[in-house]
Amino acid sequence: MLNIDKKELTERFMRYVQIDTQSDPNSNAYPTTEKQKDLGKVLQTELLQMGLKDAVLDEFGYVYATIPSNTDKANVPVIAFCSHVDTAPDCSGTNVKPILHQNYDGKDIVLPDDITQVLKTGNCPYLLNHIGSDIITASGNTLLGADDKSGVAVIMQAAHFLINNPSLKHGDIKIIFTPDEEVGKGTAKIDMKKLGAQFGYTLDGGDAGSLEDETFSADAATIVIHGVIAHPGYAKDKLVNAIKIAGAVLDALPKNEWNPETTEGRQGFVHPVAVNGIAEKSTISFIVRDFTLQGLKDHHERLKSIAEKVVSQYPGTSMEYIEQEQYRNMKEVLDTCPQVAAYADEAICRTGLVVKKESIRGGTDGSRLSYIGLPCPNIFTGMQGIHSKLEWIGVNDMMKAAETIVHLCQIWEEKS
Repeated sequence: MLNIDKKELTERFMRYVQIDTQSDPNSNAYPTTEKQKDLGKVLQTELLQMGLKDAVLDEFGYVYATIPSNTDKANVPVIAFCSHVDTAPDCSGTNVKPILHQNYDGKDIVLPDDITQVLKTGNCPYLLNHIGSDIITASGNTLLGADDKSGVAVIMQAAHFLINNPSLKHGDIKIIFTPDEEVGKGTAKIDMKKLGAQFGYTLDGGDAGSLEDETFSADAATIVIHGVIAHPGYAKDKLVNAIKIAGAVLDALPKNEWNPETTEGRQGFVHPVAVNGIAEKSTISFIVRDFTLQGLKDHHERLKSIAEKVVSQYPGTSMEYIEQEQYRNMKEVLDTCPQVAAYADEAICRTGLVVKKESIRGGTDGSRLSYIGLPCPNIFTGMQGIHSKLEWIGVNDMMKAAETIVHLCQIWEEKS
């Protein structure tokens, strides 16, 4: 067992979550919010203080640093560890007040700033794994930010440990912290040459021991409906309202299947996320998800068919169907270099945990990184209840995640 400093890791995480770093899905800036750089500046300073002389925060909000090789072996691949600094727009991230619950006793936790927010083992049985150990929650008015500041804290703590334990041999290790992952732009401005790694790992997962080498493949779909406009005072038998047609399309979608509310496991879905427009023209935005490309294709064809059938009932109207690729299942890339996930599996086992191979019903920066030259599975940090006021994390899980990073660095050196 590695002697990761529990107190230091706890304090590091609680310090980071108090910095507001929410990203903005409606912004076209890079990063989408300047405040993400507030944490980036802190991380750059701390990395420089650790002795990583090349630590830099760039104009787009990315933090890069290198832990130099300390092995005589010349052929050790360069590996990278990645987490994102932003938190989700789904719940407030302003004025986060982290609370450390030491020696958790298994009882309900009423969050003090909103007593309607109650963390219970009945709703979150994973809490039972942490009875007698420390957990961290927010105070009830905000999310916590464990997604993904737990990953940031874990990477930072592992880096600190490696630097202070030079007897642990490893090759060059790259650190990359990204902005805007929560709004799908986490790799939009990444400099792969500056990163300079051959393989990578995101620290952005849940339960201790989980190793995710597969994600959804993801598209966006947009249905644009063109109505027939007329002055409302003289509209009889002329006006065809595009807003009402949009409502009819939504009403025609299946109610008990094919949506996030009714699917799980390897089932894909189609999910309307926004409706905008006026009587003349309306737009419905969807996200489309499946683990296979054929599944994505089938979902698009079904959605387009439903919409066309509805629109055809309104003479004089028309519609457009627009597909946009978002990200692809990283397993297709990882299967070409199986050692990347295999070494992660071994590293997790070395911590004493049982590996849980899982598929992500979503995506990570690793999805995109895998397709731009950095095969990149996802490793646990322990985050739970993400994007909500009931978000929490177990300190022991973060400790195990930091241990996993250290073991991984050693394994890549040992096997080279």
